[in-house]
Amino acid sequence: MKQISNIDFSNNSFSNKTNPLALFEEWIKEAESQELNDPNAMILATSDSDNIPNARVVLLKDYGTKGFTFYTNANSAKGKELSQNKSVAACFHWKSLQRQIRIKGKVEILSNSESEAYFKTRPRGSQIGAWASKQSSDLESQSQLKSSFSDIELIYEDKDVPKPPYWMGYRIVPNEIEFWVNSEFRLHQRLVFYLENNKWNTKFLYP
Repeated sequence: MKQISNIDFSNNSFSNKTNPLALFEEWIKEAESQELNDPNAMILATSDSDNIPNARVVLLKDYGTKGFTFYTNANSAKGKELSQNKSVAACFHWKSLQRQIRIKGKVEILSNSESEAYFKTRPRGSQIGAWASKQSSDLESQSQLKSSFSDIELIYEDKDVPKPPYWMGYRIVPNEIEFWVNSEFRLHQRLVFYLENNKWNTKFLYP
């Protein structure tokens, strides 16, 4: 039987213990090379003014020293919740790497020019879909959505599709980021970065 003394607790996965965004970049690049589907998929947790939580998977579109960026319809459930409560949490889990990252912070809205710049890079079908879908609203049938898509497609035939005014970019500005590594016997390794006086500090947590 393997003894606990033989488990590697060297924390080699935490190559950077001073800059969480640099460590995040390292991990997500590894995920992009090894994870089969959507390595940029993250669970986004929001809550409304009554503090009722809600969660779904969204795609991370950019990251950097300012935070983590995603886009959505401001009239959707998540968009309405974000307007009521700026505090959010996000989680990445990469099964192939046996790693997880949890993020806490607040969202800020990107400028319209930033959102427009990204919208122009989307596939044309996705641009049309942003107009056709009244995200999170009741839908009578799939044919209704298909009809709406066809109508919008006809309107912008041979034209550039503009960004809908309600389609917006959001940035999660983190105040806490936790890096988790799977270990044997559920003795997982957890390194937390937390902001204090505008400086990142670290601590380890029991699994």
